[in-house]
Amino acid sequence: MSFIVIIPARLASSRLPNKPLADIGGKPMVVRTAERALLSGASQIMVATDHADILAACKNHGIPACMTRSDHPSGTDRIAEVAAAMGLADDAVVVNVQGDEPLIEPDLIAATAALVSQQVPMATAAHRLHEPQDAFNPNVVKVVLDKLGRAMYFSRATVPWHRDAFALNRDILPAAYVALRHIGLYAYRNDFLQNYPLLEMSPLEQIEALEQLRVLWNGHAIAVHVTDASPATGVDTLEDLIKVRKLFSS
Repeated sequence: MSFIVIIPARLASSRLPNKPLADIGGKPMVVRTAERALLSGASQIMVATDHADILAACKNHGIPACMTRSDHPSGTDRIAEVAAAMGLADDAVVVNVQGDEPLIEPDLIAATAALVSQQVPMATAAHRLHEPQDAFNPNVVKVVLDKLGRAMYFSRATVPWHRDAFALNRDILPAAYVALRHIGLYAYRNDFLQNYPLLEMSPLEQIEALEQLRVLWNGHAIAVHVTDASPATGVDTLEDLIKVRKLFSS
């Protein structure tokens, strides 16, 4: 199917200043991310940024980019602005790939985009958890699915809670227990994306600090692609950046 990738890239970062422009093997991180997105089969990619330095870096490497407003509350709002400016059709599929994902798997982008339809206007991805520390870590977002592979709930809590097994031992995950870690990759049908900033904010979203709960709370479906492989980590800290640089230098 045809889809467009838009990469939101904001210069400000509390944990890693100027993160999108961090050098990775001679190219800025946002450019490395865009190059991975190009391999996904996307019909078009675009970097959406609020800073002229990122715009210039992309153009210097032949990556399409455009400026957006600087006051967007989220990356979703930023890509919605760009999709509107591009004049995309209502049924166009737009994938939000974060600008700090220089190791993202192109196949994961394509598989997530393929789940978007008129009935299911949004899709994301997840993978199975195997380590107990991840299941009980509030920084690891979990998702629970229904029988159609659609999200029922996202949470920082341990969901589902295995009542009997966890009462005995929380150091080992039972073989039959399935917990899914949410991957922060999103695909949208464009008409839904344009309506997203108008959706009423959910109290659950505010409690969990998870933006995607707004979609479920307002009655919309989110399809979830479950991948067997644990995806490479994004770059949030200096330690993450050092690890990624080593991979590109090897």
